Amino acid sequence: MDFNIVEKLLAITLLGSEWVLWMLMILSVVSVAVIIERAVFFSRTKLDFSRFSHEITKKIIDQDIEGAKQLCQESPAIESQIVLRGLDYASKSPEAMDQSMSSYIVGERQKLDHGLVILGTLGNNAPFIGLFGTVIGIIQAFNDLANNPAGGPSVVMAGISEALVATAVGLLVAIPAVIAYNGYQRLVKRRISNAEAMKRIVVAQFSK
Repeated sequence: MDFNIVEKLLAITLLGSEWVLWMLMILSVVSVAVIIERAVFFSRTKLDFSRFSHEITKKIIDQDIEGAKQLCQESPAIESQIVLRGLDYASKSPEAMDQSMSSYIVGERQKLDHGLVILGTLGNNAPFIGLFGTVIGIIQAFNDLANNPAGGPSVVMAGISEALVATAVGLLVAIPAVIAYNGYQRLVKRRISNAEAMKRIVVAQFSK
């Protein structure tokens, strides 16, 4: 018996594109959940960096280490916590402070980046998943026409219009994911940059 791979694949595609739509709906829920979780996280760790850097620098210059630690403990932001980590090593060498703070930044970056790979993946691939559903729908539409030639172009047009819904849903999932991904990536870079700046300020003060 001959094995016709085209017929086998056609049989799979004729199952319809509804399952693709369900997949996109599930992915949209995942995307929204990640967007909300990241929004809450960045909101909770928000810090007035300009004011904080001015106050913490003044306390370190005045050698008010306990006051500086207390100020850092008031916020869970990476900018304040990295200073606290450095101050914990104040009794050691500036090199030890620098290494400790650098290690802390590496660990905290993983927390900042958490979930962003999901948004990036959905933003890049959701349109292709939607396009895949559209292609399946078009194949099914032409197959319906082949089985019902009397139906005319209306049979194909109805099937194609339904198939295009998959592409629209794919874009609907991708666009918010891309916007959120770009926005959160910018926030991550800004906070890492702020943390690096605080590290240099603290190490410079204790290197004198």
